Amino acid sequence: MDLLRWTLIFLVFALIAAVLGFSGIAANFAYIGKILFFIFIVLFIISFLFGRRRV
Repeated sequence: MDLLRWTLIFLVFALIAAVLGFSGIAANFAYIGKILFFIFIVLFIISFLFGRRRV
């Protein structure tokens, strides 16, 4: 869940930068947040599929 927290932090930074008018920095934060979100989704699905197996 740590990766999801970082995604939310970058989302907040992007929103704050956008409100203050720093469009380039806001776009960078949003891009990083989007990448972290997709990595989180992939890792979540993998852990869900392989973590539920019983041997």
